[in-house]
Amino acid sequence: MTKPRIVTHCLALAALLSACSGGGGGGSSSTPTASTPTPTPTSTPTPTAVAGCSLRERQDWAAAQLREWYLFPDTLPAALDPTPYTTVGDYIDALTATARAQRKDRYFTYLTSIASETAFYDSGASAGFGFRLGIDSTARRAFGIETFEGTPALAAGIDRGTEILAIGTTTADLRTVDSIIATQGSAGVSDALGPNTVGTTRLLRINDAAGTRTVTLSKTDFALTPVSSRYGAQIINDGGRQVGYLNLRSFISTADPALRAAFASFRTAGITNVIIDLRYNGGGLVSIAELMSNLLGANRATSDVIDYMTFRPEKASNNTTAFFAPQPQSIAPTKIAFIGTAGTASASELVLAAQIPYLHANVGLIGTNTYGKPVGQIALDRTQCDDRLRVIAFALQNANRQGAYYDGVRSIVEASCQANDDITHQLGSPLESSTRAALDYLAGRSCTPITAAATSSVAARSLRADTAGLELMTPNHPDPSQRQIPGSY
Repeated sequence: MTKPRIVTHCLALAALLSACSGGGGGGSSSTPTASTPTPTPTSTPTPTAVAGCSLRERQDWAAAQLREWYLFPDTLPAALDPTPYTTVGDYIDALTATARAQRKDRYFTYLTSIASETAFYDSGASAGFGFRLGIDSTARRAFGIETFEGTPALAAGIDRGTEILAIGTTTADLRTVDSIIATQGSAGVSDALGPNTVGTTRLLRINDAAGTRTVTLSKTDFALTPVSSRYGAQIINDGGRQVGYLNLRSFISTADPALRAAFASFRTAGITNVIIDLRYNGGGLVSIAELMSNLLGANRATSDVIDYMTFRPEKASNNTTAFFAPQPQSIAPTKIAFIGTAGTASASELVLAAQIPYLHANVGLIGTNTYGKPVGQIALDRTQCDDRLRVIAFALQNANRQGAYYDGVRSIVEASCQANDDITHQLGSPLESSTRAALDYLAGRSCTPITAAATSSVAARSLRADTAGLELMTPNHPDPSQRQIPGSY
């Protein structure tokens, strides 16, 4: 019997396994780690044929790991015949259905590829056009929400606010987005864009300030820039007040130098008011989340807690506590505005929650309520099948033991300001609605608090982008990059 290899969690297991800062790749955390031994799976009785990769063998293996590690074991069915399920993923979804109905595990437990996930977490590598897609299902319209540097989409002139009018493989089969959504729903738009494989080519009819035109795009491999070179880190002059602005796209390993460079510039400028824009950030590595916490913690003591990680009782030997460790680039903010939406999840929520016990109402959530993921996965590998099972195995709490924010962090923040995600202006522009609201909050101006409604109607496999009706599109079977970069194609 081949035992699964545990590697780091895509949210927070990096504190547990310091040698693995990605979804299974190498590298080490820049933050101190607790001296907790690497958890080793117990000898779970599984079929002797587990070394094989038939559907049934893979299903049995996945079920055995869930019964050993799942944070909510009482929600698992006592027995569930895998025979009716045609994929491992469908069987996992059936096993976790009760926890999903309780909003504790909204498809957070899943099977993925070791190779593709490692490539993404180590370097942000993925294949695609290079933009995020926002859908208005009611109006049957699609828009580019954000475009990444060095990608076919940006080279073709597609940027934030560009409308996608029609999609096809040739001019003869161009279909309007309106007709696609009318006949197939918003998932039809995802299907029309084709698989995320190199060479997939589509014609897009687009409209922006330059007018209406048709462009041809081919999906290529590209490495995500976690902090945009165009707007990701800047200092905004707000009526004579200097405000640091940082937009982080994902908590991947390559964010480390970009974050350090951004905070070094803030430190040099004497910045004490900061906007952290995580509006589309679906999470990532805890090593990067804790690095960001440390970069915001120049005045934190090394005995101050960032977060507590708690496994189920029989796995309590794996529990850890992360403490602050200020870095050479760290600043001591007096007020922080976090921009969030229901696309803000996981590690993003952890960074925000970690600041609340220390800054209280001087930490504000701007925009809408967040997704609500106060739990984290470990990764269990079955290398002969290229199978990586991401299992919800632990809960997270801040220094005040605040956790269980399954309905978003609005429930634990002491200050919030409602704002739209304004795609008519670039991210980080003082004219953009959420950025403007963040500046107003930092200046002490009044605002309307966020209600819980922003996430009350979130679909299970897609995260809503804003209160104006745009939805970050996610396919039914997202690849690793699409799980952590919601809406990316």
